[in-house]
Amino acid sequence: MASGRERTENERSKPIFCELSANDLEPEITEIESLCMECGKNGITRLLLTKIPHYKDVVLMSFECEHCGYRNNEIQSGGKITEKGIKITLQVATPQDLNRQVVKSDYTGIRIPHLDFEIPAQSQKGEITTVEGIIDRSISALEQDQPRRREEFPDTAIEIDIFISKLRALKILDEPFTVIFEDISGNCHVENPKAPIKDSQCTITYFKRTTEQNHTLGIYSDNEDVLLEPIQEGEYPLEEIEGEVHSIRTNCPDCNSPCETNMKLTNIPHFKEVIIMATLCESCGHRTNEVKSGGGIEPQGVRIEVTITGKEDFSRDLLKSETCDMEIPELELEVGPAILGGRFTTVEGIVAVMKEQLSSSITFTGDSSDSETVNRMNTFIARLGEVLDGQRKVTLILDDPAGNSYVQSLSDDGLDDRLKITKYDRSFEQNEELGLNDIKVENY
Repeated sequence: MASGRERTENERSKPIFCELSANDLEPEITEIESLCMECGKNGITRLLLTKIPHYKDVVLMSFECEHCGYRNNEIQSGGKITEKGIKITLQVATPQDLNRQVVKSDYTGIRIPHLDFEIPAQSQKGEITTVEGIIDRSISALEQDQPRRREEFPDTAIEIDIFISKLRALKILDEPFTVIFEDISGNCHVENPKAPIKDSQCTITYFKRTTEQNHTLGIYSDNEDVLLEPIQEGEYPLEEIEGEVHSIRTNCPDCNSPCETNMKLTNIPHFKEVIIMATLCESCGHRTNEVKSGGGIEPQGVRIEVTITGKEDFSRDLLKSETCDMEIPELELEVGPAILGGRFTTVEGIVAVMKEQLSSSITFTGDSSDSETVNRMNTFIARLGEVLDGQRKVTLILDDPAGNSYVQSLSDDGLDDRLKITKYDRSFEQNEELGLNDIKVENY
């Protein structure tokens, strides 16, 4: 539990909802007594569950000691650690970019290559800030001990003064610069001021954590050594579950209450086997469904383009894997692989889910002072409604470097005239994101 004192590494690795659920916190502020790290007396920690638009639930925590006046604040993710880490590369070119909201966790490392400047992960607490706020905080930290340095180490103090002036110059924007955010927990976010339109100045990639990084997050497996053993000849683990529904105990991603995830292996005609997973939480009513490929990564990536002209195209079966990007060029819409996860649905179903997610986010931006963002979102949702009503012709593009996505053809003889499938060789960066560059295949 967050408090005024420093938490241990074990405490840092535990989600806040190990002790409090979403229902305990929302929508009121919860107050608890906790120990002040300055004077050792009890102070008050206030917790509030809130949602960052177009991101996720977070817990805001603020501590204040009435005895000595000490204060601090931090932020934690309101959900579980994501399956992959995240790397966000932002090109800062305008004053609006300096004002972008940034959500960073304890595990977010920040680099500005232009100045060879780095803020290591776990050196600061998680917080909600802006790009300019990160620069200001760095300047304040460097200035803190300058009076003492000028007396004891004058040469070092001069060098730091020069570097501080370079940090201040970033805010003037004499020239564009790049900021790189890398977070092994995946709980980092940079605001897209043009949402839901693609952010041309921000590049997001996901990476598979190493065993050491998992251990840093407090993630251990009881049978890690067993998992590394190859499947022996004659063993077919997927065949053991085909046709049956299996259940595993898990925790709800919303309220962390115990629930069950049902899994079933099914075969998509003319494609491959997939595992369909569905979770229902009886405590809060949260529902999720996800699809995982049952056949591993394909030798080549696949790019699928389907032209949506009416009801016939809406009925096509569609499989979007957890590594697949989606795009609708006519609407300037691009959806990353982590937004919707893996899904087995129809063309109509995937468009409807995108519209539903954007519509639900309006409840968190509708009272915002930024009326331009609200109007843009309303207009965009109306255009998706026109697509679903068959009034707007668009192209849906699925780009999956793992090759595990699929759209049904309406022709019995190959592809129909509104469906185009292109296979391609993955780039080094795509293989790196899929964890293929360092995979060991010898003697397997």
